[in-house]
Amino acid sequence: MKFIRKIFDTQKSLFQKGGKFEKGYYLFEALEAFLFVPDHVTSKKGVQVKDAIDLKRLMMTVVIAMIPCLLFGIWNVGHQHFLANGSSVSFLEKIIFGSKIVLPVVLVSYTAGGIVEVIFSTIRRHPINEGFLVTGMLIPLIMPPGIPLWQVALATVFAITIAKEVFGGTGMNILNVALTARVFLYFGFPSDISGDVWTYYGNDNQELISGYSGATPLYLGASTVDNVDSNSLAYLLDEYSEAINQTEFYSFQNMFLGPIPGSIGETSTLMCLIGAFILIFTGVGSWRIMLSVFLGAYCMGFLFNLIGSNEFMLIPPEYHFVFGGLAFGAIFMATDPVTAAQTERGKWIYGFMIGLLTVVIRIFNPAYPEGIMLAILFMNVFAPLIDFYIVKANKKRRLKRATV
Repeated sequence: MKFIRKIFDTQKSLFQKGGKFEKGYYLFEALEAFLFVPDHVTSKKGVQVKDAIDLKRLMMTVVIAMIPCLLFGIWNVGHQHFLANGSSVSFLEKIIFGSKIVLPVVLVSYTAGGIVEVIFSTIRRHPINEGFLVTGMLIPLIMPPGIPLWQVALATVFAITIAKEVFGGTGMNILNVALTARVFLYFGFPSDISGDVWTYYGNDNQELISGYSGATPLYLGASTVDNVDSNSLAYLLDEYSEAINQTEFYSFQNMFLGPIPGSIGETSTLMCLIGAFILIFTGVGSWRIMLSVFLGAYCMGFLFNLIGSNEFMLIPPEYHFVFGGLAFGAIFMATDPVTAAQTERGKWIYGFMIGLLTVVIRIFNPAYPEGIMLAILFMNVFAPLIDFYIVKANKKRRLKRATV
């Protein structure tokens, strides 16, 4: 590291003001800050903030928290592929196959987003922020394993430009950037991100197990809403489990562990909870938002159990925790410190409404059975309004006490 440090020190003058490569200063600074501790400190004047946590450390903590989901996703992509064509292979072979599919998606996401960040940093002459370290990982984890790489690049460029840079860059965006990339693909290329696309079958036209489908349990469940009498949710999942020779394939335990079709990093609730522990333990993620999302989903699911008119309404409320990406969204998306509510009471309201809306969307919109993505984006818009009224109510209460 001393050798690399020496190279940066000798070349730094070329990128500083008046140097030959002055326009590339912020790119140079970003590389230096990524490898080493920044060499600048706050001014001697004014209040000093004394804390070991900077933006780079905070973002790296979130990335570390997502590693369990990434590693499990790599294995699961390989597992689902070989399950679909009936092959029995080793754990290592599944990892190798999954790596060939997942790692290019991660690389494309970081490359496309990094180029956009550098372009805007050069034009606006501001430092390259570390916020994209998280976004660049989130985008691949919420994508289907077979998504075309050019679509990943296009969605990433769109999301960084429209959802973040248009609003002023890191810390100024209203919508979650990664979810903006997903919603762009959902409405722009629906056939590649919805339906039976959650298992990578390969390009060699291998014969699949008879009856096998790569659809998620939510998608299978939504397809029963209009045909309750002959095809209940429980019946359909049982039949599908038998078709692939795994009678417990869609049991609560199996969906909690995650070896089922789905987005690359969101199928395992267990891996998401490990990430939640890291975020809560380090103080990076809000446990209030996480808990309130689950509470909102449970309460709405329980209410539908009481008034349910079809099988999808009557599923146990706790199944919504392991269906789809609710756990992943609650832990890594809803807790985004920029787009979430900031007040303590506001976090409870914000998270609860996300959980509630997720279940409502799942039940009443069979065309889009997931729900968590639209719920988070919707509440992103209302988060400032929630904080506004919470702060306003606090002011009124304090003024009332002061005049008594």
